[in-house]
Amino acid sequence: MPSHAGAATLLLPMPPVVADGAALFLDLDGVLAPMAPTPDAVGPVARRTTVLKAVEARLNGRVAIVSGRTIAEIDRISGSALTSASGVHGLERRLKDGSIERHTAGEGVAEALQAFHAFAAERPGIIVEDKGVSAGLHYRQAPDQTAAAVALAHRLQAETGLTLQPGHMVLELKTPGADKGTAVTAFMQDEPFRGAVPIMLGDDLTDEHGFEAAAALGGYGVLVGPERETAARYRLEDVDAVLSWLEAVAEA
Repeated sequence: MPSHAGAATLLLPMPPVVADGAALFLDLDGVLAPMAPTPDAVGPVARRTTVLKAVEARLNGRVAIVSGRTIAEIDRISGSALTSASGVHGLERRLKDGSIERHTAGEGVAEALQAFHAFAAERPGIIVEDKGVSAGLHYRQAPDQTAAAVALAHRLQAETGLTLQPGHMVLELKTPGADKGTAVTAFMQDEPFRGAVPIMLGDDLTDEHGFEAAAALGGYGVLVGPERETAARYRLEDVDAVLSWLEAVAEA
């Protein structure tokens, strides 16, 4: 986990509505879409797709979704509104020209998936997600299994050398070498993002890397949801507030 020394913890203000010179990097679950009991329960919504297309046009293409989901899932939920996207915490990235860069799956991913499936077989409500380059264990529907899930994930991390990425009631063991911060940094080296001011919107601990990368490049992070320790400079209350803010940016 990134260090948040000196990070603001109270009364983060709303972000200013800016368009000229800005580049937006948007998490998906908890930011553009409400959290749901299962990953498949989240689907496309007309308002979301419309505002993403509008804000991308206003910013001349400088908008990307940066998510823990795969790019295929990003497209499904966003209605394929954007070309630029990063999936699986930076392990895959689609550039503005449509080309996709993917990391090679770590050798331990198959082992983690096998162990997660065995764990889930004995515990109703546990969901295993195979993202190719990572293995996810969702326990939102079985909160009583939190301690056992965490213990299993830590043991597998030690055995496989994979990176453990905790999230909202999910534990993900992923191929090392990338995160949302590296994705933001990589996009900022490419057109049309180069030279812009990066703004990262996120809700989860996985987004802290993105907040820090945006700040290091002259921009800032926007925390979505309740106040907590964070590297973000601003805050929005919920998904509806995010969509309203994006609509304002599109019209600015």
